Amino acid sequence: MRQSGCTALVTAAVMTLGLSVSAQKTTPVHAGKGGSPHVKTAWVIDGANITIEYGQPNLKGRADAAVMPPGKPWRTGADEATVLVTDKALTFGTYTLPAGTYTINTQPGDKEWQLIFGKLEKPGQWGIGYKPALEISRTPMAAGKTKAPVEVFTISIDDTPKGATLRIEWGGTSATAPFTVG
Repeated sequence: MRQSGCTALVTAAVMTLGLSVSAQKTTPVHAGKGGSPHVKTAWVIDGANITIEYGQPNLKGRADAAVMPPGKPWRTGADEATVLVTDKALTFGTYTLPAGTYTINTQPGDKEWQLIFGKLEKPGQWGIGYKPALEISRTPMAAGKTKAPVEVFTISIDDTPKGATLRIEWGGTSATAPFTVG
């Protein structure tokens, strides 16, 4: 009884303060043609429904720079192109990405990465080679280190008081880009 009263109190406090609790939902999609599992991760951020579907390769002892080559656009995942779908506009830096479906590539760097949005040429589009003609926009990502090594490539979105942060982690590398809805 004491525990359920405490749970009710915490729930009431969250509702009263208007805090948003955002959770990601990840579901398996299929095994990729290259063997990496593919997942679809969904979030609701400030009323926007956002999904990202991507392949999750394992590091398998390889160096970060070998799988995420500095200075070169990278497919950001495995196998098919990584795809972001949003039902509301998202603003990354100075660029507002309208509601729609987009590919995500990145260009790793030592201290800063570039997050690259592109047009989806066709469903199931392969993630490489990089096609500059499909590029829509780039925005900077802060590059840093993970708290602990990350064996399985992961994309996540962290809800923040001023919007959210797109986070990419693999090996010892973490790259982030803040964004707002609208």
